Amino acid sequence: MKVLVTGGAGYIGSTTCKALEEAGHTPVVLDSLLVGPRVFVKDRIFYEGDIADRALLRRIAEEHPDIHATIHMAARIVVPESVQLPYEYYRDNVAKSLELFDELTGLGLTRVLFSSSASLYALKDEFEVTEADGLAPSSPYARTKLMMEMALQDMAAATDLRAVILRYFNPIGSDPDLESGIYAKEPSHVLGQLVMAARGQKDAFTITGVEHPTRDGTGIRDYIHVWDLARAHVRAVEAFDEVLATEDVTSTVINIGTGDGVTVRELVASFERVFGSEVPLREAPPRPGDAVGAFANVDASRRLLDWRTELSLDDAIASALAWGERRQEVLGYE
Repeated sequence: MKVLVTGGAGYIGSTTCKALEEAGHTPVVLDSLLVGPRVFVKDRIFYEGDIADRALLRRIAEEHPDIHATIHMAARIVVPESVQLPYEYYRDNVAKSLELFDELTGLGLTRVLFSSSASLYALKDEFEVTEADGLAPSSPYARTKLMMEMALQDMAAATDLRAVILRYFNPIGSDPDLESGIYAKEPSHVLGQLVMAARGQKDAFTITGVEHPTRDGTGIRDYIHVWDLARAHVRAVEAFDEVLATEDVTSTVINIGTGDGVTVRELVASFERVFGSEVPLREAPPRPGDAVGAFANVDASRRLLDWRTELSLDDAIASALAWGERRQEVLGYE
């Protein structure tokens, strides 16, 4: 099947495109290249443009009438930046997505798989969250994701649009063949920061927040290998109609994580074990918009998608380190 992937030049988007190809499907990439590098698109079907460009969306539909579903990944994603640039985040993540969804509905491309975020969840004492738990997004970025979930649910109730919403936990690592990975020169992702500190590109790794109500005072996350996350998208696209029929709904939400909570200090310890030496550390207050964190209850992903993670935290760390050695060759910069 053909799958339209918005944001397909990005870190997760390009890895998902590869997973789709390995499963025998054809990704059609739509990306503005605002942040995603062109090299990650490789030789895939590619349209450079904005998700709110209705004329472009119509052209894509005309040239690929056999598109089965859309995976909507295109978004601004940096939490501290969202605090500084709220207008840009609401414009690009919310307003433009509404144009995309409306045009897709009009074109009859009514299956939408949406990339949402575990940062929506309210803090729980035990940190494990189910899809039915309370929400309390703590940054403009997270609030844009909640707004889009609500819009999709309302549109699915009122129109032919159908939505499967995947709430990602914390993707790390790179694709198995080291063809793509974290591309930002100064990555905001925790593992990218660790790799830079380990390779001497930063003088230390900063643990932001050491007085959280967790077992060691640092934030807790559910770190999922990006290849496992990409595989989850493939399964969700393949089972899209079946998932909604099983639940007898027009939209649904599914957590995508490992089911295990790891604190930042525990992540550092695992990283040092895989890397083979200590990483210089410093401590700092939480960044604006940072959440204490959570980890996924994965019962729904197993039941509805028949999917579970296959790769370990150590696998993800090893792939991130290997990508750190190769990224200059692929991207042309350190």
